[in-house]
Amino acid sequence: MAGRINDDDVKAVRDAVPIDAVVSEYLQLRSAGGGNLKGLCPFHDEKSPSFQVSPSKGLFHCFGCQEGGDTIAFVMKIDHLSFSETVERLAAKAGITLRYEEGGYNPGHQRGERVRLVEAHTIAARYYAEQLGSPEAEIGRAFLAERGFDQAAAEHFGVGYSPAGWDHLTRYLRGKGFSDRELILSGLSQDGRRGPIDRFRGRLMWPIKDVGGDVVGFGARKLREDDNGPKYLNTPETPIYKKSQVLYGIDLAKKEIAKTSRAVVVEGYTDVMACHLAGVTTAIATCGTAFGGDHIKILRRLLMDNGSARVIFTFDGDAAGQKAALRAFEDDQKFAAETYIAIAPDGMDPCDLRLAKGDEAVAELVRPRTPLFEFALRQIVNRYDLEIPSGRAAALDEAAPVVARIKNVASQHEVAVQLAGMLGILDTQFVVRRVAQIARWQRQGGGKGPGQEPARHRQAPAPVRAPAAPAGPALNLRSPAHRTERELLKLALQYPALVSPAFDAYGIDEFTAPPYAAVRQCIQDAGGATGAPADYLAAVREAAPDDTVRALVTELAVEPIFAKTVDEAYAGDQLVTVRLRAVDRRIRDVQGTLARLGAHGDPDRVAAVQNELWVLTQYGQSLRNNGAAAL
Repeated sequence: MAGRINDDDVKAVRDAVPIDAVVSEYLQLRSAGGGNLKGLCPFHDEKSPSFQVSPSKGLFHCFGCQEGGDTIAFVMKIDHLSFSETVERLAAKAGITLRYEEGGYNPGHQRGERVRLVEAHTIAARYYAEQLGSPEAEIGRAFLAERGFDQAAAEHFGVGYSPAGWDHLTRYLRGKGFSDRELILSGLSQDGRRGPIDRFRGRLMWPIKDVGGDVVGFGARKLREDDNGPKYLNTPETPIYKKSQVLYGIDLAKKEIAKTSRAVVVEGYTDVMACHLAGVTTAIATCGTAFGGDHIKILRRLLMDNGSARVIFTFDGDAAGQKAALRAFEDDQKFAAETYIAIAPDGMDPCDLRLAKGDEAVAELVRPRTPLFEFALRQIVNRYDLEIPSGRAAALDEAAPVVARIKNVASQHEVAVQLAGMLGILDTQFVVRRVAQIARWQRQGGGKGPGQEPARHRQAPAPVRAPAAPAGPALNLRSPAHRTERELLKLALQYPALVSPAFDAYGIDEFTAPPYAAVRQCIQDAGGATGAPADYLAAVREAAPDDTVRALVTELAVEPIFAKTVDEAYAGDQLVTVRLRAVDRRIRDVQGTLARLGAHGDPDRVAAVQNELWVLTQYGQSLRNNGAAAL
């Protein structure tokens, strides 16, 4: 059993390591006012930063998930360490020698498991780097030189060489006090017929570090023809290395990623090196696995998920590279950042491109051009013969569910219009309606869309109750707002095609009269007005929570429309009037918020409110000038 760490030493560690410095190794922090800092919480998914750090108090707290504590608590939770492991790790960073109550100074057998495994990897990284200068490693130095990497580049990235013998590193680490059990557990050694042997032999070695800068694994490249192993061999899963949770180069790139709100995802270790040496210092790569959800979490914390953030994926132009790009698109909607794809001419990766055309060509490659969604859609569309109607219909059937996964309604509408252009379908609204229909089906848990899977496999949507029956005073039908809301609901019930798909994007709160809000909820629960089926009215009535609301639905469904000519122009006028009143109400609310913040409010908060006010004002003006075309 490890001895208890001296209390004075624990206090010394707390005082020596600033909490903001530690937290900044894992996520981007910005001013929150009052000397505090804020960022996206690393302990739960969120879009707006609710995680705050107080450097003066040495504490953090998340107002979203309620996690909080000091520097030690933060590291314990984020890296899944014990208390003693955390103190030992922070003490090593601060250069503090710990004392243990049961005697001795930091004896090796008392160290925490993670600390021991990281220390073994750190020593191994130094050992491999030293071996790169040996005569045996000439083949490794030649490999690097052929790809444009000199000795300084190798030193910058910590590239090394593992000797070809059976147990050179194993014996070296034993001499440093590591047990056979620790060597096997670390993944640096593996079981042989006569005991542990080196896992990596005769290969070029790249140390893989976590976001905190600790060496947690290695990537090893085959150099000799008589090596029967794979081209790249990575550290196996260990207590400190999970390939789905590490990004090669993140330790070097994280500050620039946070500073520029941009990340470049490449495919290999040499591509990361080439990018960084070409000035693209935000480049990172996965380690033997596809880019996935855990990688996204790491990047989101650094990018802060602001609207200007950019993630650029580079993939080879071959079939495998295109497949990788489509896999990345599957996770695209987990980013608030815009995602792009970059494919070099002639299918060259960044390393080859730098050799052939120089640093500027690499920098030019990763300038955002093609949105990832556009690339993904073109890969689908290009598989079909668009010259014939059946080909266009089949392409639409496959591509529409992809567009429907875009969560932002405005973006979804815009991409649906672009898809219509790709397919050559002149009726863009048909494509927009189709996408909206599938999106609604997906939200209800029914898979890709109506008619695309057997009915017995479809999951019935969970019932969402409409607002309770309205109470209080009767409607004032002389109110212009109430009259327009009533007219719009009548149109939505009697002529759903005239108000679709715009009507389905209207919020319940855009209807100020409670009874009308209840009817709007019923229409939503029935699946919306877009693509209304034959039994549409029956479905809306069935969605009513009680007879009072049901009677109002019936009343609105049969009451005559005020206009002599019921057409798109009239429907557009009602849509614009209701939306414009909602925008004006929101402008008044935001103006009130701005007044309450005053001159001494949090500058970031004031800027955000001012920006919202500007956007609303511009939108309102556009509605007044352009009518339904601005919806």
